[in-house]
Amino acid sequence: MATDAIKSQVAAKWQEAFERLNGDAPGVSGLIEYSEAWAISTRFLRPFDINSPLGDAEGRRVGKDLAAALPAFNLLKQTKRLVVLLNFFLEDVRQNFYLIENDIRQYMSRFENTHAVHEIRELLKRLVDWFLAWAPPAELGTSIFQAYTLHFRTHLLASLPPTFAAGFKDLCATFLAPPPEQLDDVLAGSTAYGPTTWNPKDQARVWTHIHLLGLVERYETIIASVGYEYIEDHVLKTCTGEWGRPMLEELRTWMSVKVVPWLVHIYARDAKTPEEARTMLQGVGSRFDYYINKTLCDLRTREIFDIIIDYPDSMGALTDLRDCLQRVDQRANLIKSLRKLNFKRLLHPGAGTKLILQQYVSTIKCLRIIDPPGVLLFKVADPIRRYLRDRPDTIRSIVASLVGDEDDSGDSLIEDAENVPIHQFFVDDYIDPNWEPEPIDAGPEFRANKPSDIVSTLISIYDSKDLFVKEVQALLAQRLLSIPKDNTDRIESQRRNIEILKIRFGEAALQVCEVMLRDMTDSKRIDTHIQSQIRTPLHPTIISRHFWPELEKSDLVMPGQFRKMQQDYAHEFAIFKPDKKLKWMPHLGTVQLELELEDRKLEVEVPPLEAAFIELFSERPDWALNDLINAVGAIDRSAAIKALFTWVDYGVIKQQSEDIFVLLERAEEDSLGPERERDISRPAPVVEIPALSAGQQQQTEQMRVYWKFIEGMLTNLGSLPLDRIQTMLKFAPGYDKTPEQLGYFLEAARREGLLVVKDGVWRLNRGHEAS
Repeated sequence: MATDAIKSQVAAKWQEAFERLNGDAPGVSGLIEYSEAWAISTRFLRPFDINSPLGDAEGRRVGKDLAAALPAFNLLKQTKRLVVLLNFFLEDVRQNFYLIENDIRQYMSRFENTHAVHEIRELLKRLVDWFLAWAPPAELGTSIFQAYTLHFRTHLLASLPPTFAAGFKDLCATFLAPPPEQLDDVLAGSTAYGPTTWNPKDQARVWTHIHLLGLVERYETIIASVGYEYIEDHVLKTCTGEWGRPMLEELRTWMSVKVVPWLVHIYARDAKTPEEARTMLQGVGSRFDYYINKTLCDLRTREIFDIIIDYPDSMGALTDLRDCLQRVDQRANLIKSLRKLNFKRLLHPGAGTKLILQQYVSTIKCLRIIDPPGVLLFKVADPIRRYLRDRPDTIRSIVASLVGDEDDSGDSLIEDAENVPIHQFFVDDYIDPNWEPEPIDAGPEFRANKPSDIVSTLISIYDSKDLFVKEVQALLAQRLLSIPKDNTDRIESQRRNIEILKIRFGEAALQVCEVMLRDMTDSKRIDTHIQSQIRTPLHPTIISRHFWPELEKSDLVMPGQFRKMQQDYAHEFAIFKPDKKLKWMPHLGTVQLELELEDRKLEVEVPPLEAAFIELFSERPDWALNDLINAVGAIDRSAAIKALFTWVDYGVIKQQSEDIFVLLERAEEDSLGPERERDISRPAPVVEIPALSAGQQQQTEQMRVYWKFIEGMLTNLGSLPLDRIQTMLKFAPGYDKTPEQLGYFLEAARREGLLVVKDGVWRLNRGHEAS
């Protein structure tokens, strides 16, 4: 039961409300006037069906008189009842919104069946008609209009089906890039927006409707995706494979012509001046510029391996990538992509060492352009360096590039302009006003591993430059010993190379090379003197044994006239140099022969072993293989067979039985024989100079104990790359050799005819097994 206090409060409230609504009017006349004003206001604001024939051309119900309704609105404003009226009005909007939903379903149904963009445009116009027809008059104030707008947009967004997003995206894309061949079809059937009105004003009107309905904020992600896809499509079409010139500025110019006008309609439609529009577009323009940089950066990242191959013709792409990386954070992606491409296309047995070195040098040059501090190079180069370190011929390839190609083709990895001392590392100069700190993604060992030039970078693959000095000596020895007589130009070429290398390695490190070059000059002088004393076709190269790398040893003894020439030459040398003694190495060098048979003459240049064998056939026409081997010393059986088949290839001898070879004074049509037919694919004899390397002979001898393991795995598995052989040999008892030492041994086995190698893959020599 209500207490007196509650009754008193209710009475006070009632009296207050009565006075507010009735005012100073006598009796209840004020309440009656308020009731009439409420009825007029609610009737004026009540939502109606604009599809009904009772509506006029302007979308307002006939009989709505704003002038008559204004006194009623003013009365409600005086009595502070507009808020209550607004709540009733918004509830009416909610209850009648099904009328709008019916129209949405009709338009969207047609769009889903035809995918015609004009249906979406007609729907937007229809929604604006509904919005304006139900909107409260401006005389009620902006607050009420804003409340209505928010309420209408909320119900509208909840009523739009999921397929509207796809249609809205197509509409935005059509405004951005209308397809010329589809323009008429796209707009067919539209009465308000026909093909004749497809112009900037028409687009501005549609975007005004979109803003009015609040769709820009709701579908801003879709609008942005339209622009992003348009940009990405253009970048891929115009920039893919175009590496010769920078494309970034061209893309920005294109965007200012093609995309910015579209953005103005969306984000700067209220701008009065170009400066005001530029200010309004600053934020969204920055996002689109970022996307251009990101798209171009992603494209160049996918192409980076081929860009490096094409260097220096790809300078434009490298410049773009450098500028894009300053705008977008894609450095980690670039590192990951390039490392992955290197493993897939470069760091495998099928790629030659020289090719890997060339790509590595190009990588160094390109990444220095993209990232001058060298952080990207530091992170990309590590797998390449580790892979090269495990290859047995890496040092030789680097040294060959330093001293130039033997054929003087000029194809060198290193430019002459980079002849600077090795191990000049970068040192921070903190007093330099242009000094900059290390990049944030630099590792802790970044500075310690940053050599100053490409040669130092290559040589730093290994811990010491002594290996390179020894290889320089070995390579120089090999090249000097392969130089034919009277070819002083090649000797001078090697001398120039050594002078260049002195700048890099120092005078002391290459003193041995100086002795070797001096030996070549002295040898020429000695030979000239001896030739003046005796006329002999023998022209040996006389070297100082203690200053040359260890050469391959052999027990070959030259027979017949060759031995006589050696003895005569040694006699004259002893007279000219009584304090020195010649020790012949007859297995090195070449021999020019003129063979005179009954029906033909041959002029050939062959290794000494082949010359020794054919000299023996001048003594008698048939020889057993073992007798031939015994006659020239204890040589390897496989080398003997290889030498004999050189003459079989020339048709000078033939294999009569398994171990018997016969001289052919007259050529026979069937002299090829079954053995020759089996080996017919073998190329013509090539003069080979034994590989020379300090310490390699001893390593090869130590590896012979593992030959049976290697032979077994190649017999069972066929062909294997070096790294696979190295991995499997680790299961052999006591095996502790490096891949480089294994490579030396496999090369020695190849020279003996036991193995063959192609594209870095080793297999047994089947021809050797058959013989």
